[in-house]
Amino acid sequence: MKNSWKERWGPYGLSLVILGMLLLVWEVATRVPTFDPTGKTEEQLLTMEFNGDIIQAETGGYLYNPDKVSGLPGPGHVLAKARTELGEAFVKKGTNDHGIAWLIVYTVRRFMIGFLCGSVVAVLLGILVGLYKPLYVALNPFIQILKPISPLAWMPLLLYSVKDPFWTAILVVFMASLWPTVANTAFGVNAIKTDYLRVAALLEMKFARRLFTVVLPAAAPAIIAGLRISFGSALVAVVPAEMLLGELGAGYLTWIEWNNLDISGVIFAILAVGVVGYALDFAFGKLASMFTYAES
Repeated sequence: MKNSWKERWGPYGLSLVILGMLLLVWEVATRVPTFDPTGKTEEQLLTMEFNGDIIQAETGGYLYNPDKVSGLPGPGHVLAKARTELGEAFVKKGTNDHGIAWLIVYTVRRFMIGFLCGSVVAVLLGILVGLYKPLYVALNPFIQILKPISPLAWMPLLLYSVKDPFWTAILVVFMASLWPTVANTAFGVNAIKTDYLRVAALLEMKFARRLFTVVLPAAAPAIIAGLRISFGSALVAVVPAEMLLGELGAGYLTWIEWNNLDISGVIFAILAVGVVGYALDFAFGKLASMFTYAES
């Protein structure tokens, strides 16, 4: 039991140690330097205080004003920003001023609609292409050309076509979800052992039964791999799409904080995106493991 506990929690303990070291390095690297008043007259000190470059400490001396010091903010500033944002997570102060919880909901909703629609179309198209080898050979060059194109490259054309930022963002996610899954599904279906298909033909299975009992289980590893790639691409695409289109979401928060020159807010928004992405990827991994087929 003791060894089992160590095996289970040992890596997590190492993760906490690494996190602590990173925070320590971050704190040291961004620490505000000590103000040295040596050589400065009282008038110069008063001018610097008036300009906001220094502030008076409780002990009576002077400190550099943390808000005026250039460079990245330390973890303490980001933590304070996180407390403020999380304390108002469900608050709507105005049309474009919603709490972080609402922004995450908007991003996840936009992501899920685009990803699910893209995945359904991609799997169906991939099965169709993979089942007929002449079609697979003919269309594979087009798929391979379209697959590496960034989904953001489609955004100007999509925005011009639909003329709606909300649907444009969803279509960007749709495009990000499409080609990797189409390519992997077509490859997986096309690579099914002919023995499986021959047995299905001998048993005179109808197309629907053959699809769900032979084709999909045999091609499941390739399909799941394609969905994982598409999932990551779609997750990466949704945030910059929100930033560029000005749609409310986690990406919008990052851009607004940058426009406000609030670097602590930018870092908080980046971390929020990372946490949400990790949670979605973890959930998808658990779901995918339920459908993964392993050939014995």
